[in-house]
Amino acid sequence: MNIALVTGSAGLIGGEAVRFLSEKMDLIIGIDNDHRAYFFGPDASTRWNLEHIEKDILNYRHYSCDIRNYSDLENIFSEYGKDIKLIIHAAAQPSHDWAAREPITDFTVNANGTLNLLELTRLYSQEAVFVFTSTNKVYGDTPNYLPLVELETRWEIATDHPYYEKGIDENMSIDQCKHSLFGASKVAADVLCQEYGRYFGMKVGIFRGGCLTGPQHSGTQLHGFLSYLMKCAINGNHYTVFGYKGKQVRDNIHSWDLVNMFWHFYQNPKAGEVYNAGGSRFSNCSMQEAILLCQEITGNKMNYSYAEDNRIGDHIWYISDVSKFRTHFPNWEYQFGLQDILVQIFESMRVRV
Repeated sequence: MNIALVTGSAGLIGGEAVRFLSEKMDLIIGIDNDHRAYFFGPDASTRWNLEHIEKDILNYRHYSCDIRNYSDLENIFSEYGKDIKLIIHAAAQPSHDWAAREPITDFTVNANGTLNLLELTRLYSQEAVFVFTSTNKVYGDTPNYLPLVELETRWEIATDHPYYEKGIDENMSIDQCKHSLFGASKVAADVLCQEYGRYFGMKVGIFRGGCLTGPQHSGTQLHGFLSYLMKCAINGNHYTVFGYKGKQVRDNIHSWDLVNMFWHFYQNPKAGEVYNAGGSRFSNCSMQEAILLCQEITGNKMNYSYAEDNRIGDHIWYISDVSKFRTHFPNWEYQFGLQDILVQIFESMRVRV
């Protein structure tokens, strides 16, 4: 039997992975205890998505388990053992702002939880492919020291530095910079995943995501940039733009495109390989540009204001260079651009908001 185990299975990436894999694997094991509602409040709960998954995906089996609880996880791994062929670890505390409120919670979820899953994979399912959803926050604020120029609606890399024309690649240092506590906990998990791959020879892939997004996102003020922005555009709630004149740039990758990257890796895995995984030059926008697009799609004028102070450790400009992944997996292609993403979020969200 071919089994896929997905953590954070009711969230954006986990839920997309469940749907994607349901036609490719015999059984999908989902682990999710809706801790997102604890992090960000009831509006961020993923319960609605879980209900859809359990209704629609007949080969899905759910476990409301905390990834910090080793014994509960061990019960699952010991039951399915070597039948587990693929593990997609998408469960996390995902906000650098929230992490400062409860650093121990943040670290134990992101770092200890990942260690639990890696060790249990090694003990019970060592031949499985392990995919870790990391983050570009492992690079800390180092990208802010790149040579940037201010344009009308965005910051952009200076033209006399062609190395970064395609974006930021995996050679950027993750050391000697300010990460936020969230970034630090994800660095710990990221390096653990590399080590289990390289030390134990396990098939582990680390994907350092840009802004991960899509119609199944339960966006909130502290996490889920495009999703929360669209929610405010629909319901008229106030939105605050923090710093950098609203010209800060993010690349945005659709959850399906990211999970498709995972699937390509699964078919030809490496040991402890790291990939930057974002929208790249294909799909990116500044805050100003995103607001204009949301207004255009909804037909509503947004209720927003500007605060001079930026969020600590926030990136001014971040675009992922995905050349390394494209070189290793030349058949992978993007399916959804920025306009597609925002329209899908709008159509999904106006039913829920």
